[in-house]
Amino acid sequence: MGGPAPAIAEFFGELAHALTSVQASDRAGAPIDFAEGLRRAMELIVARTSAGRKLMFVGNGASAAISSHQSADYWKTGGMRAITFSDPALLTCISNDFGYQSVFEKPVEMFADAGDILMAISSSGRSENVVRAARMAREKGCSVVTMSGFAPDNPLRGLGDLNFYVPSKSYGHVEITHLSLSHCLLDTIVRLHGSPPRRAEP
Repeated sequence: MGGPAPAIAEFFGELAHALTSVQASDRAGAPIDFAEGLRRAMELIVARTSAGRKLMFVGNGASAAISSHQSADYWKTGGMRAITFSDPALLTCISNDFGYQSVFEKPVEMFADAGDILMAISSSGRSENVVRAARMAREKGCSVVTMSGFAPDNPLRGLGDLNFYVPSKSYGHVEITHLSLSHCLLDTIVRLHGSPPRRAEP
């Protein structure tokens, strides 16, 4: 028996592959270069938040943790208005009254303004509540950036203006990659534009 070393090496080898194999696509589903996808996402975020629009993050489980973490980082470090809808009272209230499939859709319907950005995160890309939130964001005139994984034809991947897909079926690898993507966007924005970005005068 070789002990845990081979399994550990395999884990990190697969993680390295996930991190370097992210695929980006546009609203029409056409593939775009990964770096170009990140550039477009950064330009979108800077343009909208500089004009006073906000970022909304949604996700379940680990993706909810990413959403909470990143929404705090984007306003604390990046000076951007950023929120998430993961408060326990909100989750239980909306789930009880409308069903869990609407737990993010209803807050987006209430709080989204035209020109806002929804950051929709789902490892499988099949979470109905995240998919419904993305559709509602479109109805409200928002832009949508998706982060998904698992099956390449997952429904969330087709709903974003920009879509980042991780070709892995490991929750851990997909989640770590999604967190890395979000950190990359924020860190690069801060490096290029300072912290916080300047907001345009009304």
